[in-house]
Amino acid sequence: MTDSYVYAAARTPFGRFSGALAGVRPDDLAALAVNGVLAKTPGLDPAEIGDVVWGNANGAGEDNRNVGRMAVLLAGLPTSVPATTVNRLCGSSLDAAMIASRTIECGDADIVLTGGVESMSRAPWVLPKPERAYPAGDLTAVSTTLGWRLVNERMPKEWTVSLGEANEQLAERYSVPRERQDEFAVRSHRLADAAWTDGFYDDLVVPVTVDRKGRPVSDGEGSTVSRDEGIRAGSTVEKLASLKPSFRPDGAITAGNASPLSDGASAVLLGSAAAGARIGVDPLARVAGRGVFALDPQLFGFAPVEAAERALRSAGIGWSDVGAVELNEAFAVQSLACVDAWKVDPALVNAKGGAIALGHPLGASGGRLLGTLAHRLQESGERWGLAAICIGVGQALAVVLENVTGASR
Repeated sequence: MTDSYVYAAARTPFGRFSGALAGVRPDDLAALAVNGVLAKTPGLDPAEIGDVVWGNANGAGEDNRNVGRMAVLLAGLPTSVPATTVNRLCGSSLDAAMIASRTIECGDADIVLTGGVESMSRAPWVLPKPERAYPAGDLTAVSTTLGWRLVNERMPKEWTVSLGEANEQLAERYSVPRERQDEFAVRSHRLADAAWTDGFYDDLVVPVTVDRKGRPVSDGEGSTVSRDEGIRAGSTVEKLASLKPSFRPDGAITAGNASPLSDGASAVLLGSAAAGARIGVDPLARVAGRGVFALDPQLFGFAPVEAAERALRSAGIGWSDVGAVELNEAFAVQSLACVDAWKVDPALVNAKGGAIALGHPLGASGGRLLGTLAHRLQESGERWGLAAICIGVGQALAVVLENVTGASR
């Protein structure tokens, strides 16, 4: 067995629903992320990539039929580079990186490109296929943007509540009031804005230039999207308190303390230690531990608690060793419930902002977490970091990274 390492990470800006990236197909977004991460390793011959593992949560529209392979072809890589697409909903691109790390560790490949993509703006409406050519009744078009659809009637009703209702239940179970949720959301916007202002994301985010129809262009006239669109630097608890609840008349969850629908792509390049000479750059971090966990579907927001514990045990460390945490902020309430349960300083969690501000394009978020975590460890010199994400239908993933270049402790 050999170790696996993160060598480079890049992502597109994350666009708002129906925002600046809404005109960009998901396979084109994915190709932009692929080229973005490979630009950081100009000495690497793309033909040396042993496999591409790509994440995507929808797969119902332009991202169908193995969007990972489409991204490879659209990015101009040799046709000899294989690719697969994996779907673990919100955890898809973190799952892709975990699969890649195992692939490297067992010797099946030396270099694996991973990532994920989601265009929630372009997610199609679908119709169930009728049992006969001319059905007498109506058919209902179903949005594939988010959440359950075409639900199997054999599923227990308590499992198939909306994501928002599930988190309202979580707020009740763990006594997380709305004021705390709004405070957490404001913190996310404040830290994200500060990180962009300080230049933290300059090396991680690849600007996207689009033409008048919103399509990506490499040259010529167009407008450039260079920053995540969802950040609201002027957000305050008072402003968020004025928003109406989204899922219950008397609920706590609003559009202000939940992650927005988003468009974007991320990419992470992993390799063995021996592959470093071919990649041409030093590794950023070692994949030191992994964890996966599942529970009742409606409790999905709390699943990162045990996934993280399993990843820490896999790495042979405890919470006292961890110097940076990246937890996907699907909802403020689930983030707070997880942080409350962990033995970790809340200040270490999402110090560069989180998904409430940056955005949550489902299939791309895991790659964003991993890339951000690796760069946070580089910046701080801390040795150990953890990335975790909750996943609809009751799952979660977590990965521990070890800083291998100049860790201070």
